[in-house]
Amino acid sequence: MSTIIIWVIGAGLLLINIALRTQILQLKAHLEALRNPKEQINYLRQQATLSQNNKMASIKALRKQYPEISLIEANHLWQQIQS
Repeated sequence: MSTIIIWVIGAGLLLINIALRTQILQLKAHLEALRNPKEQINYLRQQATLSQNNKMASIKALRKQYPEISLIEANHLWQQIQS
């Protein structure tokens, strides 16, 4: 009887492990899609146009849209669109 319980618990843990790994892979793919630099640069250009090239407002809007971007990364993107 205890062997059956151990097997059932093991099978349950295996299913949970598979489900969590699948979810992690999906989240990684979603994060990669969000970190598309071309999309971020296009958004920053759009914000720069809307705010008449106001650097602060454009970077704030970019970081609000993409919260995973650091201030340093946002500044590098700003320098790319200015050159």
